[in-house]
Amino acid sequence: MAFEPLRVACIGMGWWSDVLADAMKRSDKIKIVACYTRSEDKRLAFAGRYDCRPAESFEEVLADPEIEAIVNTTPNDAHLPTTRQAAEAGKHVFLDKPIANNVTEGRAITEICAKAGVVLGMGYQRRRESYFRWIRQQIDQGVFGRLVNAEANISRDRLGKIDLNSWRYQASGMPGGVMLQIGIHYTDVLTYLMGPVKAVRGQFAQLVLPGDNPDVSSLILEHESGALSTLNASYASASEYYLMNIYGKDATAYYDMHNGLRLLKRGEDRPTPVPAGKNDTFVEELEEFAAAVRGIGKPEVGGDYATVSLAVVRAGILSAREGRRVEVAEVLQND
Repeated sequence: MAFEPLRVACIGMGWWSDVLADAMKRSDKIKIVACYTRSEDKRLAFAGRYDCRPAESFEEVLADPEIEAIVNTTPNDAHLPTTRQAAEAGKHVFLDKPIANNVTEGRAITEICAKAGVVLGMGYQRRRESYFRWIRQQIDQGVFGRLVNAEANISRDRLGKIDLNSWRYQASGMPGGVMLQIGIHYTDVLTYLMGPVKAVRGQFAQLVLPGDNPDVSSLILEHESGALSTLNASYASASEYYLMNIYGKDATAYYDMHNGLRLLKRGEDRPTPVPAGKNDTFVEELEEFAAAVRGIGKPEVGGDYATVSLAVVRAGILSAREGRRVEVAEVLQND
């Protein structure tokens, strides 16, 4: 798949912008030509690190005919205005998850890009990890039989590591706390493997970290198929940990970051290790976006799906607040 490198500008300079910029440097299909953030020090540092032009305003970026697309890592509540400006200027947009802080804005972003005829790509890289791709293949081949249950955990240690001035750790900037910030990755993987989510029950707590946002949260997901999943997300654990177990009538897949992937079939005594090499998920999603801009395929995760993905977490937040089961359809209608 050969095509001319996509010329992009990065907006919103922070640690995640560097993660994506590092990935773009590993690719020959994307070229960072400019950057902008309100902090002059941050944009000059980014420009020096990634050999691109520091723009003095977002308007300068949008007026530059060399720039074809925006890689947007601004705060969640800035996604709508910045994407609207970019789309109206004819720039394609790669936007990191979540698409927004509420469904109304997620829908608006999706509609704006569709109306302008620009590609909207979303950063949901974890579904691309090789072990989840392998499990999906086995599900499609019928190895698991009927899927009945799943359990997942995504945990990181943030004690003493957070900046309460950052929007990422404030209830106003990241409503739902750890579940919206990192748990949404695994609500996505659970949807990818187990199918769409119909309803959610949620519980949130603030146990260790300072500030006003939950650092521990749990969801019970009711899938449209009838299967149930549980997801725990935490910033209050002693270490980083990832787990994803998928249970079917005929087979079970076990994955965790320390022991890798294993498969246990009905009638077997012990699980068999499954080799699953590490793939560059960031490069994959960014190159897929670049290809879509060039008219080759489309992003695996676009705005419509990202809005539903957001609604799953928003249903969990509403459930925790009101102490009831919440259907995703209710959130999609009212949020």
